Amino acid sequence: MNNDTMEKLNYNKLKEMVKSYCSSSLGRNLIDKLQPSSSIKEVQRRLSETTEGRCLLDADYYIPLEGISNVTVLIDKIDKNGVLDPSELISISDFLRGCRKIKGFMKNKEGYAPTLSAYGENISELCEVEENINNAIKGSGIDTNASKELKKIRKQIDICEGRIDERLNKFLRNPNNKEYIQDFFISKRNDKYTIPIKAQYKNYVKGVLVDTSAKGGTVFIEPEAISKYTSELAMLKAEESIEEYRILSILTEEIYNYIKEIKINVEVIAEYDMIFAKAKYSKAIDGIMPKVNDCGYTKINKGRYPFIENSVPLDYEIGKDYRTLIITGPNAGGKTVVLKTIGVLTLATESGFHIAADDGTEISIFDNIFVDIGDNQSVENSLSTFSSHVKNLADILKRTNNSTLLLFDEIGSGTEPNEGAALAIAMLEEFYYKGAITIASTHYGEIKNFSREHPDFENAAMDFEKETLEPLYKLSIGKSGNSNALYISKKMGIPDFIIEKTKCYIENKEYSYNLIKESKKKTIIEKIKEESINHYNVGDKVLLLDKGESAIVYKGMDRFNNITVLYKKEFLEVNYKRVKLEIKREDLYPEDYDMEQLFVDFKTRKIKKDIERGSKKALNEIKKGHMK
Repeated sequence: MNNDTMEKLNYNKLKEMVKSYCSSSLGRNLIDKLQPSSSIKEVQRRLSETTEGRCLLDADYYIPLEGISNVTVLIDKIDKNGVLDPSELISISDFLRGCRKIKGFMKNKEGYAPTLSAYGENISELCEVEENINNAIKGSGIDTNASKELKKIRKQIDICEGRIDERLNKFLRNPNNKEYIQDFFISKRNDKYTIPIKAQYKNYVKGVLVDTSAKGGTVFIEPEAISKYTSELAMLKAEESIEEYRILSILTEEIYNYIKEIKINVEVIAEYDMIFAKAKYSKAIDGIMPKVNDCGYTKINKGRYPFIENSVPLDYEIGKDYRTLIITGPNAGGKTVVLKTIGVLTLATESGFHIAADDGTEISIFDNIFVDIGDNQSVENSLSTFSSHVKNLADILKRTNNSTLLLFDEIGSGTEPNEGAALAIAMLEEFYYKGAITIASTHYGEIKNFSREHPDFENAAMDFEKETLEPLYKLSIGKSGNSNALYISKKMGIPDFIIEKTKCYIENKEYSYNLIKESKKKTIIEKIKEESINHYNVGDKVLLLDKGESAIVYKGMDRFNNITVLYKKEFLEVNYKRVKLEIKREDLYPEDYDMEQLFVDFKTRKIKKDIERGSKKALNEIKKGHMK
């Protein structure tokens, strides 16, 4: 099955939902590997298994799969001549006990689940192996009674450790040692029995220095008095390890002798785990086993989309009176969900999953399912989006045969409408000639008209509530949504005369090319400029939006729509859109206030006035170059 199809239809998300009902990674791993089947016999077998599992659940039977773990890693270790440790042996024992319980459970269930009951006959009960492990392993270690030799060695170890303890306690009680001892207890360091000795007396105590405290004030010494026994203990511990390894090796070899049977057990338990997970999912969604065929006929009664809670049930049929269905309706009206519902329910059926639908539902099995469903794209990306869709359609066309289900969302969109509609019709014709079952959504009237006239095509529409304009997410087959756009436009306040004109344009394409009156041609740019010139006056306090600080208007707007402001003793030109009026000049200064003094210093203004009244002194100063 096409990977893009499974991704677009959220097939892996569906498998994750079913996996959540597994008892172990054995079942989860099988579902991970599960692929939709195009073999009707295989699909029927898978569905029957799920139905049998559902029957057992509906009869309130407890399925004894909990506690069974995945032992494939341990089997691989044995295959590579590895020796299992005690905890690993216990895992094998638990697995064998689980196999025995599930075999016993399925033994008398032929009436409910004949196929699943037969699977249980392939499980081997290895009671002797299970018993030998449980007798030899206790907790996380090897039991003392696992062998006579181990029992003998551990008894000698106990005696030796008793003697060491006796000598060390005698050392602690000796008054001659009291001054040297830091703490009066036996401390085990690095598998050595030691006494905590004050660091300054470490040379006064005969023995081996084993460790030193973090601060260096205490040393841990193994007294010379127990050296004989510690050497003996080390030898006994080595003998114990050898004997323990021998026991583990014997148990591992015993498992290896039945490795083939255990591998079969793993396979059967994995199948059971997966099948009962499917059954639990079926019970959770109140699912049914649909009837199946391989001739392209599908009928869905009240089918629910798995990924939307309380989704509107879908009624749908194709493959009998028509082989191509064209779906129309408003945006966000549920067309894409319809396509995805049809696709994912088909994939679910091909995988042996029950589906959320009513009795009477029948699903066709296909060799391939192809989709062209994409998210809405921006106008800037429309060309690349169209190219992508066309490439996808071209690839699909090469691989389509009479056992193919095609799901197209907004076929032909993303380009000039006339060309897009014509291309879509030509493609739909070719897919039809190849014998495919096709469901496509569209907004193009030409495609709807073609579908209405073609004897093996059918139209369908997504219903919506006319009063509230809310989508109902309900598919009505045999109906076309031609008037939805005009109806919605009228409800939203578009005048009737525009609606009527639109209908005429749709029918005859005779457009009006009348020009507007000259009196109405005043441009918006002129209006903005006029308003802006009157808006800013010399002396107004404005906010510079880029800087977040205030400035004073020095000159009004020029022909480039810029104004000049005084900001921190500098004159800046800024576009009128980059400033905001804070306080008008009449609110800041008296009516007869000289605005020039806001921008020119006193000395410069005095000289200017002297020149204006003809002062000879000022003129002479200019001539001498003293003034500019």
